[in-house]
Amino acid sequence: MPDPIGAIVPPALVLLDIEGTIAPIRFVHDVLFPFARVRLSGFLSRHADDPDVAAALVDLGRIAPGAPPLDTLHALMDRDAKIAPLKFIQGRIWAEGFAEGALQSQFYPEVLPVLGAWQRAGTRLAIYSSGSRQAQRLLFAHSAEGDCTGLIEAFFDTNVGGKREIGSYARIAKQLALPPGTILFLSDVEAELDAAAGAGMMACQLVRASDGTIPATGHPHDEDLTGVAHRYGLSEPQ
Repeated sequence: MPDPIGAIVPPALVLLDIEGTIAPIRFVHDVLFPFARVRLSGFLSRHADDPDVAAALVDLGRIAPGAPPLDTLHALMDRDAKIAPLKFIQGRIWAEGFAEGALQSQFYPEVLPVLGAWQRAGTRLAIYSSGSRQAQRLLFAHSAEGDCTGLIEAFFDTNVGGKREIGSYARIAKQLALPPGTILFLSDVEAELDAAAGAGMMACQLVRASDGTIPATGHPHDEDLTGVAHRYGLSEPQ
């Protein structure tokens, strides 16, 4: 964000997507999703009467009236639906896996050092992902570096709105009490960047070679967070 004489003014806050942006897509699709699918039936048998799970199952019944919840969840998983009750139940299953030590989160190599440098320099950090806030916190709490949730001041999921909707980003800016123009949104998905820019945020695409991301034509892009730091005048690890 340039100032009136052309110098780079770093964003006050960086809002980050997770999958394909700070965590490998293969970790989500090849580790987390299959883990939830395998354990789904047993989880429902044990927890269907828990109040929060029961509420999620009621929501599923509205999506597919009369269908068995397990069948509905499998169908939603098959198309990677961004549906709140599915994301909640997946998050609960992952919580069990992390607690047991069966899961450990994965981030791209530069992510945690760069986020640490940004936070120490006074840049605020937040997450906006289609995964539930519970799942987001689990990822940061169970990294190879230990519990890193302290890096992030706020977690947002689709309860604030869809990630391709301009209004979602306007609501996030309002909740953070920041002008949209002082927020930098990072994602690998062009439609999400379009929505953030439509709300007045800065938007930059992460093009991760290992995930085969296709560069967007309407937004700046970088290969990793170090490149983002150079572009926007943000701090780098020492």
